[in-house]
Amino acid sequence: MIKRTVYLQKIIDYMWDGQVKVITGIRRCGKSTLLFELFYDYLIENNVSADCIIKIPLDKRAYAKYRNPVSLADYVEGILSGRSEKFYLFIDEVQFCHSVPDEDNPGYEITLYDMLNELKDYKNLDVYVTGSNSKMLSTDIATEFRGRSSQIHVYPLSFSEYHEARNGDKRDDFDEYMLYGGLPYLLHLKNPAQYRQYLASLFNEVYVKDIVERKKIERTDILENILDLLSSMISSLTNPLNVTNSLKSMKNEKLSVNTVSDYIRYCEDAFLISEAKRYDVKGKHYFDYPNKYYFTDIGLRNARLGFRQFDSGHIMENIIYNELLSRGYAVDIGVVVDRRKGANAQKEIDFVVNNGDKRVYIQSAWQMNTDEKINAELDSLKLAKDFFSKIIVQNDIPHKFLDNDGIMHCNVIEFLLDKDILPL
Repeated sequence: MIKRTVYLQKIIDYMWDGQVKVITGIRRCGKSTLLFELFYDYLIENNVSADCIIKIPLDKRAYAKYRNPVSLADYVEGILSGRSEKFYLFIDEVQFCHSVPDEDNPGYEITLYDMLNELKDYKNLDVYVTGSNSKMLSTDIATEFRGRSSQIHVYPLSFSEYHEARNGDKRDDFDEYMLYGGLPYLLHLKNPAQYRQYLASLFNEVYVKDIVERKKIERTDILENILDLLSSMISSLTNPLNVTNSLKSMKNEKLSVNTVSDYIRYCEDAFLISEAKRYDVKGKHYFDYPNKYYFTDIGLRNARLGFRQFDSGHIMENIIYNELLSRGYAVDIGVVVDRRKGANAQKEIDFVVNNGDKRVYIQSAWQMNTDEKINAELDSLKLAKDFFSKIIVQNDIPHKFLDNDGIMHCNVIEFLLDKDILPL
């Protein structure tokens, strides 16, 4: 059992805050295990009676009648009636819940959100829900709960979690992680053939189908082509117009950029990919385009390409981006303008990492084995010309060190395993 300590602590910190705790994340990242096993065990260990933990896994046939939100609320209220003990309500796979007509208000429906907002008003009930991304999306939560929820977003296993579970050589584990990613079920499989089959099947049979069914997509081929292109372009600047033009050339047919933009947004809503926007470090504003897209799990990205396109530098950058997000930081792509000697060229800082008023600049460089490469990576950081910390994450150095400009160089494995390496 992987402890997922960071996420468990977040749930603990939200206990009895008067809000519905909503656990989101890409499917198969471990949301249900986090709530129904890890948090459940925590409560039991802290002297909460099992009778005071109401568990409703809506995907199970025995609980099918509670997919009606009114029946679910009646069931929970029946348990609470006349009792003063503190209760915990766990609802799993809320996408199985369906709306029902409101008999008192013809033309209106009663939804799960209506019932949960009622239940959370019980002073002796603390409510927690999880749901697959096919129906339980961040946009839905923001709309339906109207600011009355506390969200815990769960990511696939970080490298430190993966390495702790594997307990092998750090380099071997990292090489495997770069290829197959961090979806927890991989740890139950026995060999690379099983890893590849699982990831490929998951991508096609779960994630793509979720998006198609939820958004009623007719041009599944366009969605598939977009995912192929974005998979091959991680860590590269692009925008919906560029993707549209590539598809037009490939398919030799007219295609609306609005359609492509919508399909990309659906993939983001499903937590399959995320967009990193470009930020002008000196001008202090965001650019509309181009931006970068990263995959939430690098193993899924590699599976999408049949494990044939293994570009180490881009993969490492994607992993670092996910690591920064999972640590709770706000992450942008930095842009600095080089105006030396009459130039007016934009240069890139891979990541501008913010935590409140604190900031760190990070460059991701698989290898810095030539003077040209070294100068290019260092130059962007120096052009920032401020006093925020600057770090270059590399694969080809054995340990961290500070150079003469005060820039920290560190090994990527060291960076991923040391939660305190960033001064944030």
